Amino acid sequence: MEQCILSSAEAANVIVVRRTLSTRLEEIRKRYTSEDEFTQDLERVGIGEVELERAVERDLRVDAVLEKVASSAATVSAVDAEIFYRLHPEAFDRPESRRLRHILLTFSNAKKKARAFAQLEACRYNVKGAERFGEMALRHSHCPTATDGGKLGVVKRGQLYPELEPAAFSLAEGEISRVLESPIGLHILRCDEILPAGIMPFIEVRQRIIDHLFEKRRHKKQRDWIKRRQLRRAKS
Repeated sequence: MEQCILSSAEAANVIVVRRTLSTRLEEIRKRYTSEDEFTQDLERVGIGEVELERAVERDLRVDAVLEKVASSAATVSAVDAEIFYRLHPEAFDRPESRRLRHILLTFSNAKKKARAFAQLEACRYNVKGAERFGEMALRHSHCPTATDGGKLGVVKRGQLYPELEPAAFSLAEGEISRVLESPIGLHILRCDEILPAGIMPFIEVRQRIIDHLFEKRRHKKQRDWIKRRQLRRAKS
């Protein structure tokens, strides 16, 4: 396949810029924890750095040729996207979800657990509104989300710990849960918004559809071009 692509007329004028090649080689090196590990892996597969560089350069040339072929793909209009949306409503069926925040307190023993429980109980009664909850999360939460006001984002069923999900999906908008325990600690949850189940609005998914259809057109251009190349080679 690689030779089929690189022997094409489209590949004739493709040149891999040294900087691009160096960047890709550096990315490969960064996957290893040390230079020794990198060298040992090359020895294990039986190639040297020169062979690796040649292989990477060929990969980059193949990528460039396929990109050139795909560049002739027709753009996708909003009308194309809307037709797809109306023909495939099941693809945009959204289950009920919640926009949640939380405050997490971890503990290492029973005494610290009791203290964390009391602290979260105090938080429950001292917060009014999402902004205040965010301030309390920033001040107290042990979760990395603390710096973003405790935001967990939009959550669907099955994404939370089983110990948290029933409470999370029974909250009204603006309501704060009782103190809950999960395998990582104690939490209180706040529901900022309930997103009901239903078909997502077209405006919300339009760009995603356009991107999806355009990528499909690009891939089709590449597949069709490769098939034509293979057919010509088979006949010659």
